[in-house]
Amino acid sequence: MVQSELVRPDERVDSLERGGLRIIQSPRAFSFSLDAVLLAHYASVANYDTVMDLCTGSAVIPLLLSTRAKGLKQVGLELNAEAAERAERSVLLNNLTGSIEIIAGDVRKVKAVLRGRRFSLVTVNPPYLPLGQGVASSCDAHRMARHEVDVTLSEVVSAAAYLLATGGRLAMVHRAFRLTDILVVLREHRLEPKRLRFVHHKVNTEARLVLIESVKDAKADLKVAPPLYVHQENGALSLELQELYAGGELR
Repeated sequence: MVQSELVRPDERVDSLERGGLRIIQSPRAFSFSLDAVLLAHYASVANYDTVMDLCTGSAVIPLLLSTRAKGLKQVGLELNAEAAERAERSVLLNNLTGSIEIIAGDVRKVKAVLRGRRFSLVTVNPPYLPLGQGVASSCDAHRMARHEVDVTLSEVVSAAAYLLATGGRLAMVHRAFRLTDILVVLREHRLEPKRLRFVHHKVNTEARLVLIESVKDAKADLKVAPPLYVHQENGALSLELQELYAGGELR
């Protein structure tokens, strides 16, 4: 199927700068951000992993993960039917239908939607803000992506815990100010934090994001990596981000 048949007149095709991958995006919808890109390169992924990306949105995380290991079987779950359909077309655009499946469904109903399926890795870039915090967008798609309108942190982690077998990993990116909430809810669901890295805009600024990976039914042994800085003092991308966009990986 040619590109013109997959892309609507009001959509655009952006390059992901990895493996020739492209992604279809709409000005009406929430576009992926650096947060998702960082998560896709932070998650521990191995050849032939089975991967579930919750709240997949545009499916940017499954698309990027496809460049990091071979033989992956991935599923992206997205509540918004329009976003899910667009993500499916991005998968078609990149000839990845044999390895990435997009499902329109509710994270809170994974037991029904996925019928007992299990995964070795779950990734999620969830809505960050509880209702009542921050300014809610008037756009439904943006509001769903940023605020816990349709799914809460606890519900996301509960879904991940159900989907993971013992030893499976949950990799998440979230706002740093919610770290206490994250750690508490992870342990409540037998997901032991094992790796953590704070993301800062630049040196001498507060952490904005946290990247965290947990393992189901593991022993306590959390390793905190050095901070990740997005920009240098002069505003240019940090050397680590430059290396990432040139084909490198995150620690």
